[in-house]
Amino acid sequence: MDKTKSESAPDKKETGSKKKPKVKNDAQLLIRINGVERDEFLALCDDLDTSAAREIRRFIRSFIREHQETDDQ
Repeated sequence: MDKTKSESAPDKKETGSKKKPKVKNDAQLLIRINGVERDEFLALCDDLDTSAAREIRRFIRSFIREHQETDDQ
């Protein structure tokens, strides 16, 4: 008897992958910066094959971790 794709393909939930649940980015932060700095930042992000949003999120997370550690002492 032939199995159909849905019968033979493992369900994603059954594969046992332990991915972290994604946190939804549901807020925005509006900042005003110098246009030249913005253009340089975007160009550098492009050269480094990353995005401005990714780098800003990375900075914010690092900043929070750094200052939470000092607050706990």
